[in-house]
Parts: sequence; C-alpha cells; structure tokens
Amino acid sequence: MTVRVLPTDNVTLKIKKRLDGKDVSLLSAFEYGSKLEIFAEAPRVLGASAAVLRIKNDDISAERDIPLEFEDSFSGVDVYRTVLDLGELCGKEKSGLFYYELLLVRGDRTLFTDTHNNVDFTLAEHSANRFRLLVYEKDFKTPSWFSGGVMYHVFVDRFCKGEGKVGSRDDVELNPDWENGIPQYPKVRGDRFSNNVFFGGNLWGVKEKLPYLSSLGVTVIYLSPIFKAYSNHKYDTGNYMEIDEMFGGEEAFKALISAANGYGIKIILDGVFNHTGDDSLYFDRYGKYGGTGAYTNPESVYRSWFHFKDYPHEYESWWGIDILPKLQLNNTECENYFVGDGGVIEKYTEMGIGGWRLDVADELPNDFLEGLRKKASAVAEDQPIVIGEVWENAADKISYGRRRKYFRGRQLDSVMNYPLRNGIIGFVRFGDAEMLSDILKEIYSSYPLTVCHSLMNILGTHDTERILSVLGDGEIDGIDSFSQDEVAHRRLGKEEYDSAVKKLRIAAAIQFTVYGVPSVYYGDEAGSEGYHDPFCRMPYPWGRENVGLRDCYARLGRIRKEHSVFSNGEFSVLFARDGFIAYERYNEKERILVLANVSDKTVDFAANGEELLCGEKYNGKVEPFGVKIVFTTEN
Repeated sequence: MTVRVLPTDNVTLKIKKRLDGKDVSLLSAFEYGSKLEIFAEAPRVLGASAAVLRIKNDDISAERDIPLEFEDSFSGVDVYRTVLDLGELCGKEKSGLFYYELLLVRGDRTLFTDTHNNVDFTLAEHSANRFRLLVYEKDFKTPSWFSGGVMYHVFVDRFCKGEGKVGSRDDVELNPDWENGIPQYPKVRGDRFSNNVFFGGNLWGVKEKLPYLSSLGVTVIYLSPIFKAYSNHKYDTGNYMEIDEMFGGEEAFKALISAANGYGIKIILDGVFNHTGDDSLYFDRYGKYGGTGAYTNPESVYRSWFHFKDYPHEYESWWGIDILPKLQLNNTECENYFVGDGGVIEKYTEMGIGGWRLDVADELPNDFLEGLRKKASAVAEDQPIVIGEVWENAADKISYGRRRKYFRGRQLDSVMNYPLRNGIIGFVRFGDAEMLSDILKEIYSSYPLTVCHSLMNILGTHDTERILSVLGDGEIDGIDSFSQDEVAHRRLGKEEYDSAVKKLRIAAAIQFTVYGVPSVYYGDEAGSEGYHDPFCRMPYPWGRENVGLRDCYARLGRIRKEHSVFSNGEFSVLFARDGFIAYERYNEKERILVLANVSDKTVDFAANGEELLCGEKYNGKVEPFGVKIVFTTEN
C-alpha cells in the first residue's frame, strides 16, 4: 500500500518506501544494515524542481540534506528516489532514532511534509512534525510463543481462594465477604492507608481456575506481585527471594507453573525493581527483619542501595512516598542482586516463568534493563518476554530528561499499550474513529514489527477504572468530585449497564483483533465494575458472572487461536470516520476484515466471506453499535 496523503493545491503527493522489494510504506522501524528505498511521487502541477530528504539524528543537532534523484515520469507525475543505508546512517552505533521530512523545492516557495501520525501528512510552508525513523539492532526479535496468544491479568488476592496450604500473619485483617466486600480505602483519595485487609485469594486458586482460563483461550497469565510484602497489592516488596506465604509460598507457585504448562500457559511475573517497601529486608524501617536493613543499621550491607539525604529519616523514595524507598540500581551490588548470577531474575526464570512485566519501566536505568533481558534470555529454555510499563509512545519516550532506548534491541520486547486503550475508549464512547485510526497507525509505524505483534493490549489494569464503568457511567470524567464513600458503592443502573456491555463487546473485539496480544484484566470478561484504585480490585464474581459477556470473550479467544493472521499478520486501516472504522489483518494465507460501528446508522461495507462472531455469511451491513469480524474469500 502507499501512504495516504492529504491534498495540497488540489493535488496529491505520495511517499512510498520499499525494503527488499516489498512495500513498507506504513512502517518506519527497520533493522540495522537495511537498505531502505524512499520514493516521492510528485504531480507535475506542483511545480517541483527537486525533492530533498532532510534528516536529523536524535543524538546530534546537525541536519543532513539528501537529494532524491529523478527516477521516472508517468501520467503527469514525477518520481524521485533515494536509498538510505541504515547501517551508514547509524555510524558506529548499531541502532538509532532519526527524524526526517521531505522538501519539495519549487521556485521561491519550498513545501515541507507535516505529519500528525507518522504516516499521513499535509504539505506546509513549515513543518511542525517530522516522520520518526527507528533503526534497531540486527537480529532483534521477540518471543514467537507470545504473539497470537491471549494474556490474563490476575490480581492474586482478589481472584480465587484456592484449597491449599497458606501462611498467616498477625498484622493483617481478612475480609470474609468475598461476594459483597469493598476493598479497604482512605476517606480522602490520595491519603495514606494501611492496605492490610486481604480477601484471601492465592496461587492455589489460580491453579484451580486453569481450566476456566484455558476455555477463554488464555496462553499467558500475568500475576500481580507475589513476593513477600506487607500490603495486599505487594508493590512494596519485603523480600524478592521469598514468595508471600499468604499466597501459598514457593510450593503453590511451583505447582501453578507445573499445572499451567499442562495447559500450554506460561506465567509472567510483575517485577517491581525500582523501589522496595520500607518494611523490607533491605530497608527494615520498623525492625521486623532483625535490624539489618539500611534504615535501622548504618553499617548494613544494604546501606548503599538507597540514597539518604539526612540519615536515616530523609531518603529518596518513589514519587515522594516514604513507604516506597527508591533503589539505587546503578549501585553494582544492588544491580547484581537482581540481574547477576544467582540473582532474582535467574532464580525465577529457572523456575520456568515466561517472562516479566516491569513496573515503572521509565525509571529503570538503561544498563539495568539490558542486564535483565540478557540474564533472562541466557537462563530460559524459551526466549522470555520482557514487557515495560510505559504509558506513552515508547519509540521516542523521554523520561527524566533522557531519551529511552526501549526498542533498539537490548531492553524491552513489549510495552503496555496505553495509547491503544485511550483510542478504543475514545472511539466507543464518543465515536472518534479518526483518533483511534491515528493511534493505530502511529504505533504500528513507530515500533519494530516484532514488537507490534507482542504489544500488551489493555482495556483495564489494576491502575485504571474498570472498563465497564468507564463505558457506562456518564459521569466517569468527573468521578473525583464524588466522595470516596460514594465511589466505593457506586454501580451502574440496568440501562447503563446494558449499554456498557454492548460497547464493551465492540471494544473487546478491537482489542483482540488489532496487532498485539490482548490482556484481559481479571473480571472484565465477567462484567465487573469499579472505579479508581482500590475499587478496580474487587473480588472476582464467581457464580455471578455476566455469562453472555464471558462467552463473547471466549469466542474472541477461539477466533485468535484459529487464525494465524492474528499472530503476525500485517495491518492496515481502510476507513475511519463518523463513528465507523474498518481495518484488515492479512498474510499469505488469509485476510480478515474488522468492521466496528458505534454510530446510530447502519453502515454498508461490501465484502464476501464468513462473519466469525456469529458463524454466518456476512451480509454487507454493520448495524448501529455492531461489530463484524469477516473472514473474507477475497485476495
């Protein structure tokens, strides 16, 4: 396909890219050493006398102008061409990030390309946004077992109380009301509270529910933190080398891995390596670990792992939250504890996990990320997946004044796809098909293809409102104006709930069919409601599920499993406007159209084939608030 370009002066300029004879016009991330052909097709009525590629290395301020050579002329269109040697472009580096624009020289008025989504562009007298070009290291690839699957995100304490041996503590409270209990919360949002009320979910429960998860098509279970910690959420790690006894300890974890393997399911752990809890082996603020931590003992072996401004009471912590002291991962001993021989990564990878989701990846040093991925890959039998928590476009993310290099080939395989979540919600709630299209195009063009097929596509997480509440509550955007007590008990009315379910079916269909891997937050498929943390962490409603919605998710899981196009097929947006979006997934074997309509009018969209959600021949129409997944017989 060619890049679609908006008209200027009633004519259209086209830019095409080819790599090894293949049209790659929709892509902007390529392997080091590639020879990328760039073509500009300029209608002669534009009056262009020359075409120039102006490119800038992200690390170097100087720009470089590369003239395109005249190649051909047809039907009043002049074709210009140049070849970018991506090895020569990077110089001594094996990867790089570049920004470029195309200049059309015509007399005293030069026109510049100006893009808003890294694909489509207008011509302007000044460029506001250049195209992004990412060059990644040779042979960079992501785990083949991951793409094409379905991920399921389990918040362990709230998923299932399984039968098995678990430990107990005298500093916690157990809430026995699994069906109606409300998670502990502060009276004012943002205030500190203990987070020591548990509902009793454990790893034995996850093991017991493997048949259910398998019926949804789940191939990967992502567990919330399981290491020993004071809180129920366990993002305040107490001991990385110990699995929390309230979750069943190492015995339950090993049993879960073994049983999951029998279902073809891999387990991914949540790595919270930026900070520990203040109540931990390493910091030991309260002396529960024998007074050997950095806070209680100035001679502690962990003293250099933390930065004290005024010992011991003032220290660096995550976002200033003093119960989460920040680790100094640039410290050799601290770094080796995680990524060195016999360290945290090696221990759990050797147990057979499938990889890691890295909490607050933006705050982890480059060297640490590279060491983690290298160690995990060296130990694992199958290449492990390393997923970062990144909320923006990760291709050129800047955090703390530094450009991150996540997808150059050494750090991450994937990120949590928050931009997609924003796009889907904007489409389903407000009919903004153009925004969703722009997000899909920008991410697809920005990341290496191998990353695109491995993206963690989310609609909800432990950090966000439940997707059903987002789609059904008309006051969701002003929810902070309500008291915490009101939010804790707020639920959708029947009409709102039914409307939200209808919208969620469309949102889930998009989540499951665009490039990447859908990640289902536990209970979303069952119709769970809830607002911001901790209300998005209610216990799973076993026996009270929305069966129709759950079956919809199971059907989507089967569709992904039955069609290889969802593993590594190409992607293209065909149409996006007026509350309707159409896109396709295709490879050499098959082509599937996805048609989603959130308008109040039936949309006619011609295609021949089977509609996979209902198993009937597609009739060429998409009803209001309807979605079709069409396995087309067309080439």
